[in-house]
Amino acid sequence: MGLNELSGVLWRERQLLELLLFKLEEEQLILTSGRTQWLGHATREVESVLEQIRTAELGRSMEADEAALEVGVPVGSGLRAIAGAAPAPWDTLLAEHHAAFVSLTDQINELAQGNRELLAASHRATRETLMSLQETVDTYDPRGGAATAVAGTSHLLDQAL
Repeated sequence: MGLNELSGVLWRERQLLELLLFKLEEEQLILTSGRTQWLGHATREVESVLEQIRTAELGRSMEADEAALEVGVPVGSGLRAIAGAAPAPWDTLLAEHHAAFVSLTDQINELAQGNRELLAASHRATRETLMSLQETVDTYDPRGGAATAVAGTSHLLDQAL
């Protein structure tokens, strides 16, 4: 029964990885659209899916150990080793799970890296805008009097930041 339970857990984990990929793509769309008011919600959704994946990984680890015992490989063996020792049709099914995990992981890593780059660029742009505003804000002079800004100076502020 270990192989059947392992397969069920693997299907669930694949669904979660696909959901994570979807949530990361949503996050990217929000970042590229400039409608950042939804970014907090998108980030919380990504974190929620990541927590579900961590929980599923614990279940997978337990089921993988049971399946490893069932097919005669050492406890703690990876999915490929279990698939290699499993009888048909489990060998093919587990190999397909492994291939899907590799593909999904690659896609998730690529999308997450793109999102990090977009966030970093947005952060730099915001910081530069705030720095440019800070240089021209009316402040106090060394004697404690109000320092005046140059008359006629105008500023353009991107409200999407």
